Amino acid sequence: MESQVYTHFGSARLFITIDTENNLVETIANQDLGHRHGQCKPRRALGGIVVDAVVVGGIGGGALRALNSTGVKVYRAVEGSIQENLELTKRGVLPEFTLEHTCAGHTAQGECIH
Repeated sequence: MESQVYTHFGSARLFITIDTENNLVETIANQDLGHRHGQCKPRRALGGIVVDAVVVGGIGGGALRALNSTGVKVYRAVEGSIQENLELTKRGVLPEFTLEHTCAGHTAQGECIH
């Protein structure tokens, strides 16, 4: 069985935004992709778009704190489609990221160290 590797918030090339009230979907490029490790600026990354929640496979502590400080909840994605993760978010069953679950660095193979 192959392991699933999820992209961290700061290194994602693209973000998919979903307006759940109007069923609008938009893809935006990460506007902060070239940042130094540990220096992610989430608002810049999202191109200034205001969001209520983020669903991601991994995230660093600085980015998590920055998002949480503006009221944005950050949830851990599970294996499956975007639609499946959206439904789990709506049902309130995706786990919310805490600082204990954030990335503390990477192995030589690029895997996250928690």
